[in-house]
Amino acid sequence: MPNDHACCHQAGRSWFKNRLLLVCIITLALVSLSYVFPVLVAFRKVLFDYLKSIWLAVALGLLLGGVIDHYVPREYISKILARKSPLTILNAVCLGFLLSACSHGILALSIQLHKKGASNPAVVSFLLASPWANFAVTMMLLSLFGLKGLFIIIAAIIIAINTGFIFMFLEKKGLIEKNKNIVQVSSDYSIVRDFRLRLASYKLSKESIAVDLKGVVSGAFELSEMVLWWIILGVLLASLAGTYIPVHFFHKFMGPTLLGLIVTLGLATVIEVCSEGSSPLSFEIYRQTGALGNSFVFLMSGVVTDYTEIGLLWTNVGRKVALWMPLVTVPQVMALGYIANIFFK
Repeated sequence: MPNDHACCHQAGRSWFKNRLLLVCIITLALVSLSYVFPVLVAFRKVLFDYLKSIWLAVALGLLLGGVIDHYVPREYISKILARKSPLTILNAVCLGFLLSACSHGILALSIQLHKKGASNPAVVSFLLASPWANFAVTMMLLSLFGLKGLFIIIAAIIIAINTGFIFMFLEKKGLIEKNKNIVQVSSDYSIVRDFRLRLASYKLSKESIAVDLKGVVSGAFELSEMVLWWIILGVLLASLAGTYIPVHFFHKFMGPTLLGLIVTLGLATVIEVCSEGSSPLSFEIYRQTGALGNSFVFLMSGVVTDYTEIGLLWTNVGRKVALWMPLVTVPQVMALGYIANIFFK
């Protein structure tokens, strides 16, 4: 029951290849130079630590993206994640909770859902909800922060839902792009009925297994060309920032004040790695400063202002969507962070 591939970016295939190649060359050059110049040794170690933290999540994200690309028809995604209904946003947030992938792994899935016909508001809600509201990170935050971790989780869900509704309004007013991959499905279309028909007609054989494997790998490879160079660039810049920004700077300027929130917002933009990796860092901020709101801003800013996410939205979803993303989410994050600093002293 595989679905035919719809290669939306064939025209830009070599363009993405060139960017991936360029980023890889720069990264390998810096790593090579680190064996000659001692000043780069610390950078190399941080970079390798980052890569060890995210490679599995990224690989799983690409693999799941390939599975979705090959097996899941556009009609399914359009039925669940493209209707002009509040239920669409709730479905996207619930899906984000069920998929335990970090922010880097979820990037590939978000773009794949967009290719398969999810509305842009649903894609944004899914991208916001999954890194901090998924089950695995929920358990991690509760173990680190105790019951105060519930504030981070609930606040992340609220922002994801609010942003989805706002983007639905923006789409209705023509202020953001609409997803051209959406297919129209009738109101009586049944995913369950269609799945049963596909399953009944599917014949398991060596040939079908070979076709399925080739389709999944092809989908994952195409997706990697779209997202992998952004992820590598993000990790490269995060490694440089994490290595050469002095530790005492964090302690001095990241207190429970408005300035501390703003500084946290700026730093999280460039040092965000992944949700599993950022959760302990956010707890360290809380342990050192007692500012729960700063920890929340640190976690959320890694998604709402990170250049990897914004860049992927810009090149694959829409420039207006990318521009509205921080404009809509940052005020919410800062407001909830400020409230947390007041009530959780």
